Amino acid sequence: MKRLIECVPNFSEGRDAAKVDAIVAAMSSVPGVYVLDREMDADHNRSVITLAGEPDAVAEAVLLGTGKAMELIDLTKHTGAHPRVGATDVVPFIPIDGITIEDCVALAQRVGNEIWNRYRIPVFFYEAAATRPDRVNLENVRRGQFEGLREELKKNHDRQPDVGEPKLHPTAGVTVVGARKFLIAYNVNLNTSDVGVANKIAKAIRFSSGGLRYVKSMGVELKARNLAQVSINLTDFEQTPMHRVYEMVKREAERYGVMPVGSEIVGLVPKKAIEMAADFFLQLENFSPAQVFENRLAATLSGAPLETAKAGKLAGLARPFLDAVAAPAATPGGGSVSAFAGALAAALGQMVTALSRKKKSQAGFADQLSAALDEMRKTAEELAEAIDRDAASYDAVMAAFRLPQGDAQEIRQREEAIQKATKAAAEVPLQVAERAVALFERLGQLDAIVAASMRSDLEVARLMASAGARGALANVEINLDGLKDAAYVTSMRGKAAALRERLGDAPRAKSA
Repeated sequence: MKRLIECVPNFSEGRDAAKVDAIVAAMSSVPGVYVLDREMDADHNRSVITLAGEPDAVAEAVLLGTGKAMELIDLTKHTGAHPRVGATDVVPFIPIDGITIEDCVALAQRVGNEIWNRYRIPVFFYEAAATRPDRVNLENVRRGQFEGLREELKKNHDRQPDVGEPKLHPTAGVTVVGARKFLIAYNVNLNTSDVGVANKIAKAIRFSSGGLRYVKSMGVELKARNLAQVSINLTDFEQTPMHRVYEMVKREAERYGVMPVGSEIVGLVPKKAIEMAADFFLQLENFSPAQVFENRLAATLSGAPLETAKAGKLAGLARPFLDAVAAPAATPGGGSVSAFAGALAAALGQMVTALSRKKKSQAGFADQLSAALDEMRKTAEELAEAIDRDAASYDAVMAAFRLPQGDAQEIRQREEAIQKATKAAAEVPLQVAERAVALFERLGQLDAIVAASMRSDLEVARLMASAGARGALANVEINLDGLKDAAYVTSMRGKAAALRERLGDAPRAKSA
């Protein structure tokens, strides 16, 4: 299977196109690396380049780009609105296909060490690659910027880099390397030049100040346009979508007598993020991603049965999963079916909230229904992913049982592997149960605000959520019976009992 990653290196140069061209040329010289996008901003004095390709090829491209940036960028002469600590300021690796976030962490660490070995540029690790909790957030690493960090490294041992000597490269500073999920760089421009207003709005919306989850933001002055900007990073657009952020910026701006005059996306953005925003702002009735031309074309070329649903042959969509469950194999089994039941409940919840939101009779609840719709989308995806995770956890238990047991050491290793795999097999359905119970409760809260014509569908969704939760809890119990860690079993049974109580079940006696 082909392994594909994205990397979005940020360079501290946004005014000299020739320098950026040279950096891009160095990176694109590596076979198998694709430069998907480049953005230059004179006010920020920063460039953002989007690369994609095989991990090893992208890693080498980034290393060559870092070397070229070291040659061309002198931070002692650099000014700009965006914080920076390095000529190659930040290098995030993002898993796309056939690769995990853990793989990207290992790649980030390898690249970070090679940056030091080749160029003697110290390196910090951030996000998933961080070696310390206080370095997960990029803003903590970049505190004080190039000038402040240069002075602080002389006296503060706590600020020393993860790789290299405790001093900055004279002109290239340091580089921050990490691994993370897909990030959207999204900026909202205001009809004021007062950056103080932008800073107040940024503080109100960012998570670190009590604002929206998965939002990082700051105020920036756009001198060339005589505007102030709220510069935003969305670290999980599916849980905190762009449209929700824009609406909150708009509401906060009204408090200061200003308003957005436009917004912009820096770099690339997932198509799903745009579809979610279109659905929200246009209030599209019965919208489906299958209506997007490019989605339909891609599905058709890949042989996916999109026309099956349009022709009314819904059974054709369900048949592959039904056949897989019916097959005489241990997986997918009850755990996967429970997760699927929960995912169906969340999907039906999406339909109920989306259609209710379009009704004139429910106009007063539009914001609440929109928020619920986003929650249902997130839950449906989490539970859908758990279908495979549950099957994989059970397969791991079976693999542990097949380990050799020839001598005492092999017997001990086999038993340890069985216990470890069985714990994982208990934890996956517990997570499914937790999400399904929360979904069951959330669906119940919607009863008062959905359209009357949707209440039977809402009830079916609650029944499915309940079934998914109860099925998952049954799988938790059967796995706990095989564990020897009494404290762990007691803790897990306590969590399961609490979930059953939330479903309205009577306490269950421990099986003999």
